[in-house]
Amino acid sequence: MDIIYDGGMEELATEKEAEESHRQDSVNLLTFILLLTLTILTIWLFKHRRVRFLHETGLAMIYGLLVGVILRYGIPSTSYHNKTPPSCTLQEGPVSTVLLNVSGKFFEYTLKGEINLKEIHSVEQNDMLRKLTFDPEVFFNILLPPIIFHAGYSLKKRHFFRNLGSIITYAFLGTAISCFVIGNLMYGVVKLMQVLGQLTDKFYYTDCLFFGAIISATDPVTVLAIFNELHADGDLYALLFGESVMNDAVAIVLSSSIVAYQPSGANTHTFDASAFFKSVGIFLGIFSGSFAMGAVIGVVTLHCFPLLETALFFLMSWSTFLLAEACGFTGVVAVLFCGITQAHYTYNNLSEESTKRTKQLFEVLHFLAENFIFSYMGLALFTFQNHVFSPIFIFGAFIAIFIGRALNIYPLSFLINLGRRHKIRGNFQHMMMFAGLRGAMAFALAIRDTATYARQMMFTTTLLIVFFTVWVFGGGTTPMLSWLHIRSEFKRLNRKTKQESAWLFRLWYTFDHNYLKPILTHSGPPLTSTLPACCGPLARCLTSPQAYENHEPLRDNDSDLILNEGDLTLTYGDTAITANGASSSSGPEGSGGNWEDALERELDTREHELLSRGTRLVFPMEDHA
Repeated sequence: MDIIYDGGMEELATEKEAEESHRQDSVNLLTFILLLTLTILTIWLFKHRRVRFLHETGLAMIYGLLVGVILRYGIPSTSYHNKTPPSCTLQEGPVSTVLLNVSGKFFEYTLKGEINLKEIHSVEQNDMLRKLTFDPEVFFNILLPPIIFHAGYSLKKRHFFRNLGSIITYAFLGTAISCFVIGNLMYGVVKLMQVLGQLTDKFYYTDCLFFGAIISATDPVTVLAIFNELHADGDLYALLFGESVMNDAVAIVLSSSIVAYQPSGANTHTFDASAFFKSVGIFLGIFSGSFAMGAVIGVVTLHCFPLLETALFFLMSWSTFLLAEACGFTGVVAVLFCGITQAHYTYNNLSEESTKRTKQLFEVLHFLAENFIFSYMGLALFTFQNHVFSPIFIFGAFIAIFIGRALNIYPLSFLINLGRRHKIRGNFQHMMMFAGLRGAMAFALAIRDTATYARQMMFTTTLLIVFFTVWVFGGGTTPMLSWLHIRSEFKRLNRKTKQESAWLFRLWYTFDHNYLKPILTHSGPPLTSTLPACCGPLARCLTSPQAYENHEPLRDNDSDLILNEGDLTLTYGDTAITANGASSSSGPEGSGGNWEDALERELDTREHELLSRGTRLVFPMEDHA
């Protein structure tokens, strides 16, 4: 009878604890939803008041910090564990799962991570703080995919492809330079800390290189948002946006390659040539495999009901990330190129309703995920239990990322300008140097592994670097644009009326428009009109039947890449200007006068209408084959 009574009491206690845990989880999720709601309301107020000194991401971090302070110091401990924890000895170190026999009943316990001895009776015992610390895989598998996919899907292809060579140089070579410069400088800082007795555990050279890789991932979301509002120079926007998108992909593959660096012999942290080249091979293999997987999955589509189209489009994009991770590749690279491919090809196969749905869906997911991450950054400063604050390491990291960014931008810009007809001007280079903010990707890479002393110090330092760059550099974007005399793109276009395209992309456009688009989309010229007559059967087999019926032009701006004399027309107000300098006006002032002066007057008098009216660029959609 006593056994039945004890068992019943145990079940009641278990049910009560489960109910309490459920309530706690609801409170935690409600906390984040309220944070996002408060951020959105404040963003609305800032936009209404035209406040630009603080971006929404910086605002989300501030609210996260405030809530973190309240949760850390304003709520008493709620843990049921008040006794000293039992001790045991394991020969093989910590294990992920432990089975315990308690009075004849077996209980399973899972590893949560190491607990700081000083915090064992305070922070860790607070169930709310413990549960607010998310599993790092939540960031990688749920929050990062919509952010990266939206970056590729919303890419402005005209400016991106026009500057593709420069973007690739900054993203690949620049990130590698930044990684090794920061890594070597931080190794010197670590040696200094060792001499001064400020290092309490192991910190290897490969750890320094890993920190250099993750902190080289730039995220100028604040700067780009202000660029978009002020309609800053399109090429500068493309250089920064393209570099940040590609740079994230390179940084994550580079960090994976550094982790895979394993020299043979007893000392696994010395330089070994064979291990180095093996890491380079891993880098190339992971990147190329991820790129191929994303591009292949990106062209898969289903032309059916709009709701099913949107659902499939959404699932295919997300599954690209997970499939790449499951196959040992990098999901960030795969989902990025999946987004670019879907915007370039699959978008043309969707119905009009589906195109609007997908664009709005991913825009909302991107907005919520990004602000959620930045809100969590503020919380993590107070809820994360294993911070390692080292003033010397933090100060050294700030100096190192500044030097690494400078040795990335200025030397590479000099080399790039040797082959560019339209040079990257000095004020553009200064702005790119200033806009090297750190954000969601650096944070996600740092929090993914905090098991060792070195990784915990990296995470804490990364968090502080993100705070500083978003608040200080992000808030200083508008004054910096004015100080560097970077004009609005609208005012710049009245002096730059002719654009040019590299010969490589003229060839690519012709090949893509005449052969790839007819195969992968329902639009474009049928292959029977572009392939030789001898390939007639093959052309009819590969061409979609809808291509013969659909005579509408492709719904993209690929032809923006190919601009010739007279192709460009700028229309503002009642004034129209072509690339050859001719102008026309339907108003009374159109009969004479200097067209540059007339447009300048239009721009100056109607500057307050930019957001509502904007500028319309008219490009002919003709076949340049």
